[in-house]
Amino acid sequence: MFTDSHCHINAEDFAADREAVILRAREMNVRYILDVSDDIARTPQIIDFCRMQRHIYTTTGVHPEIANKYPALTAADIMAQTESEYVVGIGECGLDYYYNSDIKDSQIKVFNEHIKAAQQSGLPLIIHNRDADADMMEILARAYRQKPFTGELHCFSSSRELCEFALGIGFYISASGIITFKKSEDLRQIFAGVPLDRLLIETDAPYLAPTPHRGQRNEPAFVVNTAEVLAQIKQVEVAQMADMTTNNFLRLFQKVKKDD
Repeated sequence: MFTDSHCHINAEDFAADREAVILRAREMNVRYILDVSDDIARTPQIIDFCRMQRHIYTTTGVHPEIANKYPALTAADIMAQTESEYVVGIGECGLDYYYNSDIKDSQIKVFNEHIKAAQQSGLPLIIHNRDADADMMEILARAYRQKPFTGELHCFSSSRELCEFALGIGFYISASGIITFKKSEDLRQIFAGVPLDRLLIETDAPYLAPTPHRGQRNEPAFVVNTAEVLAQIKQVEVAQMADMTTNNFLRLFQKVKKDD
């Protein structure tokens, strides 16, 4: 069985056919779906959605692109929403200097509050990183020395150095549809070196649809295409990749109910 470890099916892109999207995922044997929150104000809405579904969970956090929307955010604010049984992780959070370097200070401040919440709750951190490798490693290293925590680099497309650093502190590395793109050979080489027990797969739907769906709206069913390419990279069967990445997901996100 497959797991989409990171998507946004509560986005407006799915307003017209959300249930059909979930059904298509189930038909492709996608068991678990993590419907990630990227705006803490919307987390209660996603929690309500998860209550009506099976094997769909969420997180709580603030995407770095909107960090300046929450200048007073604290770890306590984030922790308050982790009381729900459906909130299984902290994030999506992190640093993004590609479009938003002008709010760098806000991003760092808000990111540090997410790290504190992860340290206090024991829940894994879901990290978004773009064009911020040096700051990301510095911030994570400093915080990890103070108190270890778990997490993952989601939709990984950064440097080998960041990948190896993250693995060194016990993090997981998540592959998205980017690894299926023709020009992603360097990224595929990085994933070739990631241990099988540290791999996750995701869609980041509605974004980054994998080949052969490029240009379309992405959806959880397409995680199978990413798993196929990752299986080729790691030279294992697709079914084995599906089961291993699902087991890794359940090991990292321990609040997820592991029922049949």
